[in-house]
Amino acid sequence: MRALVVFGRLFPFVLAFLLDRRRFLVLGRPRRRDPERHRRRSEHLTATLAGLGPTFIKLAQVFAARADILPEPYLTAIGTLTDRVPPLPAGVAERVVLEELGRDVAQLFERFDSEPLAAASLGQVHRASYAGREVVVKVLRPGVEEVIGKDLDVSFRILFVLNLLFPNHHTRAITAIVSEFSKRIREELDFREEARNAAVLRRNFQSEPRVVIPEVVTELVSRRVLVLEYMEGTRIDRLQERIASGEVDLGRLVETVVDAYIKMMLEDGVFHADPHAGNLLVDPAGRLVLLDFGMVLQVERETRRRLIETALAAARQDVDGVINGFYELGILDPDVDRGTVRDAAQSLMSVSLQDDMSPRQIQRLVEQVLQTFYDWPLMLPSNLVYFGRAGVLVEGIGLRYDPNFNALAMARPVLSRSATRLIQGVLEQDPRVKFTDWTQEAMTTVRTLRDLVRRVERDELRVRWHPRDTLELQRFLAQQVRRALLALFAFTVAILAGVLYLATRRLELLIMGLLIAFGMFLVIFLLPTHLFQNPLSFRRNWPHR
Repeated sequence: MRALVVFGRLFPFVLAFLLDRRRFLVLGRPRRRDPERHRRRSEHLTATLAGLGPTFIKLAQVFAARADILPEPYLTAIGTLTDRVPPLPAGVAERVVLEELGRDVAQLFERFDSEPLAAASLGQVHRASYAGREVVVKVLRPGVEEVIGKDLDVSFRILFVLNLLFPNHHTRAITAIVSEFSKRIREELDFREEARNAAVLRRNFQSEPRVVIPEVVTELVSRRVLVLEYMEGTRIDRLQERIASGEVDLGRLVETVVDAYIKMMLEDGVFHADPHAGNLLVDPAGRLVLLDFGMVLQVERETRRRLIETALAAARQDVDGVINGFYELGILDPDVDRGTVRDAAQSLMSVSLQDDMSPRQIQRLVEQVLQTFYDWPLMLPSNLVYFGRAGVLVEGIGLRYDPNFNALAMARPVLSRSATRLIQGVLEQDPRVKFTDWTQEAMTTVRTLRDLVRRVERDELRVRWHPRDTLELQRFLAQQVRRALLALFAFTVAILAGVLYLATRRLELLIMGLLIAFGMFLVIFLLPTHLFQNPLSFRRNWPHR
């Protein structure tokens, strides 16, 4: 029954998206949709996902950062989804604490507020007093694990069918996202994992006075209960009065957020992967407070190295270096022609380096980048997706309080100041680490060469063409076959017209036959420009175009 409900609610949107791409599902030009039609559909999709429950709300929050999957205005619409839900019935949270920790809240805490501070789709937060200090108690909603398990099972069934019917890079990317989400959400449902994440981040930011991570009360942590230090503060998107009064400096605040995420992503390799305004506070001292550590990613040293090298190439305006970095990071599919992306990368880079860009120009630049991600068969690795979400958060904060905020101009000096530290920490490795890496690479190379020699000895060595070359050859051959068939048919029509004229002496039959044959010869020359255009140059009709 749940599968039927989910399929019934989501299928109309799947069908609508397919019809937008092909008028008759498998062929035809895209249907033209006006911006208002897309806006209404995006709002309807958002409401539908909210009605399907916590699994799809959480999934939507992940998709809100996937410009390679969804275009505007759908990204913006589902980005507004929040997982605020009605609070649990009275006494349920207390019962969860009793079941998990073995003692009643009255025995554990000096005070436990029955009214929750926040109620979300996965958990609920209460304020309490423990050992003379203020804490928050986070409890997992009863039964939420079963609901998410069923919904994920339904999602994988639907995706299996979609991959069979429509095997393209969008359906493959959606499947990869749901698979990654299924792993992350299981970690998020175990509060012991969240406690470990919070402890690691607190240790990493111990020497940073501008950032605060709440302390975990380790003796009160279980799978479904988490107790943390209570942090007083204002949500980062509700600082109008404090900024207007001069209590909070907007430039310094945004700089702190950028510094914090650069440190997590590129220096420490432990990244807070749920960056949204509800998880960032500013305390009375003006410090940034991070909350909610259910989604924390480990960023491998090699990934950090490639990211830094790509960023340095962008700073040097080295287009080839940036494209090489994209290939190494797995952003560009190996089948994507390098020449296809080079011109676009060059133009985007030249525009992004201008300090005097207006917010409207920045918005157009962002739209170009997002449309590029959607149109080309690109894949965003999960860690880069969450890093992108952090970038969107920074821009949103700045524009909320300053209509002329330029995120690119603000971030560039921060990156410049961090470059030396990042290079020393990641690119300039410890000699022992370098020696270990070189040793492993040498051993891998020796094994590869040994395997290659053995394959040659067993006559198992095969030379394979690149898929792009095979595709171009197939297109060329198909074009020539069509030309030959049409030429043969035109020649046959001309001969038949001549024979009929000799038999009937009717001049109109000869003229009609020759005109038909001549028309077919014209079609032969028109076919390549009509049917064999480069699919990567195809631009879809989305509202911002």
